[in-house]
Amino acid sequence: MIIYNVTVNIDNDVREEWLQWMKEEHIPDVMNTGYFTEYRICRVLVEEEQGTTYSIQYTCANMKDLEDYKSKHAPRLQKEVADKYGDKLVAFRTLLEVI
Repeated sequence: MIIYNVTVNIDNDVREEWLQWMKEEHIPDVMNTGYFTEYRICRVLVEEEQGTTYSIQYTCANMKDLEDYKSKHAPRLQKEVADKYGDKLVAFRTLLEVI
């Protein structure tokens, strides 16, 4: 199994709106692509100078599914986030393999 981890630092002034949008719109859109079997949202427990950091973890069966998602859906979904929150957030992605 592969975990596609998206770490996001979001400005506190839009944090609650962003979290609600993630739960109600963005994550369901990602899950509806059919490539992921489950997800979880975690708050990173660290003192931040600015904003709050979250880890959104999407689980998929294999690298082929992830590559298909990244080529067919990720650009559009990432653009939606950027268009909505712009410089209010910064994100980076990592891959983890469950062993």
